[in-house]
Amino acid sequence: MLDTPHRRFNQLTREWVLVSPHRAKRPWLGQVEKTPSENLPHYDPTCYLCPGNSRVGGTIQNPKYESTFVFDNDFAALLPDTEHATVRSLPAGRTTPDSLFIAESEPGTCRVVCFSPRHDLSLPELSQAEVENVIRTWTEQTRELGALDFVNYVQVFENKGAVMGCSNPHPHSQVWAVHHLPNEPTKELNTQQHYWQNRQSCLLCDYLSEELRAQERIVAQNEDFIALVPFWAVWPFEILLMSKRHCGALSDLDQLEVASLADIMRRITAKYDHLFEISFPYSMGFHQRPTDGHAHDEWHFHAHFYPPLLRSATVKKFMVGYEMLAEAQRDLTAEQAADRLRNLSDVHYRSRKDS
Repeated sequence: MLDTPHRRFNQLTREWVLVSPHRAKRPWLGQVEKTPSENLPHYDPTCYLCPGNSRVGGTIQNPKYESTFVFDNDFAALLPDTEHATVRSLPAGRTTPDSLFIAESEPGTCRVVCFSPRHDLSLPELSQAEVENVIRTWTEQTRELGALDFVNYVQVFENKGAVMGCSNPHPHSQVWAVHHLPNEPTKELNTQQHYWQNRQSCLLCDYLSEELRAQERIVAQNEDFIALVPFWAVWPFEILLMSKRHCGALSDLDQLEVASLADIMRRITAKYDHLFEISFPYSMGFHQRPTDGHAHDEWHFHAHFYPPLLRSATVKKFMVGYEMLAEAQRDLTAEQAADRLRNLSDVHYRSRKDS
């Protein structure tokens, strides 16, 4: 069955994905992406994220930072002083109290986290200590923002590469803190809660045990974390990164686990870059327990990596047509993707060339 068209069930979101392994062989005459530049300078005087440079048309100047640098997004999608409001308007002629037009306010805060002063070094090219510092910064931001009265969820994420909509190549991530639990975490919360209540067990802990038993989709692991292509993966080289210990958030990690997380993130992103020998684009984000004051013992800390590239450095997977109107579809199995990634070096290809 796994070599012919079939569907796989996503236990986290309770959604299906269509898998069509034979379609990877079809000819491609569609859009071809530009490969990212490999010759970025250490410092770019025109970059609004580099140390000492100006932002927002010269009205704000960055400090000459030497480590991570955090600031409120100058063009934030959310504003902390947004007043609470709910709108339920009735169309003309309707007398029922049930409205089909519902809107509500969404206060929040958006911050930018620059990984380092270097304009040219992405996550896998930073040192172990530098990545540990990035993780500690994400943890501090999660704690600080999650403690705000109006914040019930903190989303840490990175968009890497122009093909993923990143507007500046200086390596950075974002932290959005919101009042309402967003759609994707809501799906995962509901399934994890249901599993916890009905089986007195953690969904991802049990899934992790099954993956360790199968040994088919694991890409990399260390003492505290495991990275694998999930059985239900949608994106071609998608990775699910999970803590081996049951915990709910970045703030639960001890110093050794922070080091382990930095290690495995450097390794899997180096594998990504090595796949097509480019700075591999992706969207990555941590899914942590909500910060709504409840314990959320059911929540298992994890991260998703969603990279778009499929066949080469210039051909990406498009989510269109059937994917948008019916259900997600992929062109190679999770097992095939995991096998390719697992067998790649986790030493960055540029380091290998330089040595």
